[in-house]
Amino acid sequence: MSKQAISSRVSKLNSVSFSINRLGFQSLKMQPRRFQVSCAAKPETVEKVCEVVKKQLALSDDSTLTGESKFAALGADSLDTVEIVMGLEEVFGITVEEESAQSIATVQDAADLIEKLVENKAA
Repeated sequence: MSKQAISSRVSKLNSVSFSINRLGFQSLKMQPRRFQVSCAAKPETVEKVCEVVKKQLALSDDSTLTGESKFAALGADSLDTVEIVMGLEEVFGITVEEESAQSIATVQDAADLIEKLVENKAA
């Protein structure tokens, strides 16, 4: 298989799951653990999400936000989070279902969900 074909197949992955056998890692003595690795959203998407969050929470332009920034740590309550989601829907031209909106706790969560919704909308 060519390198380009492999790259094309890998770039379409949304998530990868694997199990770790407790025998391989001494620190995991309880039961086998299951980890999920998700592909991160594009940096442009994360930046736009940061802009919306700053606007909705009235944060200064020099506030530093990253994908790991938690809405609660930024002072957002549940109403603020709803307003952030509404702002994201407007900016990205998407609709976020209530169940999905409840799973958003960080900038990265929002960016990943947006990319998934935009991709589904285009398909």
